[in-house]
Amino acid sequence: MPGTPPTRFVYLGPEGTFAEQALRSVPAAERGTRTPARSVGEALDSVRDSDADAALVPLENSIGGAVGVTLDEMAEGEPLVITREVILPVEFVLGARPGTSLTSIRTVAAHPQASTQCRGWLRDHLPDTVVVDVLSNGAAAAGAGAGEYDAAICAPIGATRHRLAILADKIADHPDAVTRFVLVSRPGPPPPPTGDDLTSLAVYIAHDRVGALLSVLMELAVRGVNLTRIESRPTGEALGRYVFFLDCTGHVADVRLGEALQGLRRVCADVRFLGSYPRHRWAESAGERPVPAPAGLSDVDYADAAAWLARLRTGELT
Repeated sequence: MPGTPPTRFVYLGPEGTFAEQALRSVPAAERGTRTPARSVGEALDSVRDSDADAALVPLENSIGGAVGVTLDEMAEGEPLVITREVILPVEFVLGARPGTSLTSIRTVAAHPQASTQCRGWLRDHLPDTVVVDVLSNGAAAAGAGAGEYDAAICAPIGATRHRLAILADKIADHPDAVTRFVLVSRPGPPPPPTGDDLTSLAVYIAHDRVGALLSVLMELAVRGVNLTRIESRPTGEALGRYVFFLDCTGHVADVRLGEALQGLRRVCADVRFLGSYPRHRWAESAGERPVPAPAGLSDVDYADAAAWLARLRTGELT
């Protein structure tokens, strides 16, 4: 029921991955049940079918970009909304069974994205090692723990779960890499505004209209709504047909964002609201601050202008 805190969580599995590590940073999930899913679609369908209250899935990576399957799943099917984001540093470690030395390693299990992000470290420290592709970081850790491989590139939680000794940590070539995860639930009242929120949308533009995308951007810009991300994905209808995913600062309860949403509803073929939710606090510690509205475009300015118009209409002003 609306307003009831979630207790049943599902996440993109298997166990011992960054997704599980991200989910365990959510206090309610640490107290509730956590079930791995085989795919993003399976995780989200568990929420749609009421088998879970919320699902945590990856949305984008600072190196690899957007996770297309998550965007596609959010744009199609029964609506779901984002209630929280979690930004997790991607800190790969090299794990192996206790007693293993670097010089004895001949095979390393790794998800292809993990080995790609650690290519420089592997070249410098294990140049003659064979890298074996596996389906996930969790599977890499499990394989090393079972003795199928000499070592694994995995998440710290995977090394801990499978009792691996960490031979090297923070081995990624990009030490500041992060992955953004989102917690997704069935539609309901959004979390209350905090003053530092994001709103996510899926926007379908009118393809037979010149300047359709520009009109979308103008609805936000003229109201001082900062666009933090825009991503396009094919709709599957025909070549050249795209849905645009937008992240913008503000909350659906904010006056200026509310007016922007009304404007988008007028000029777009369709708009799917994907949620208003607090920005991850890590962003501020990394030096990323909310962008203030330009002069004349804050909520206070809108309220003042509305009150002025109301007085004009009632004859209080001339």
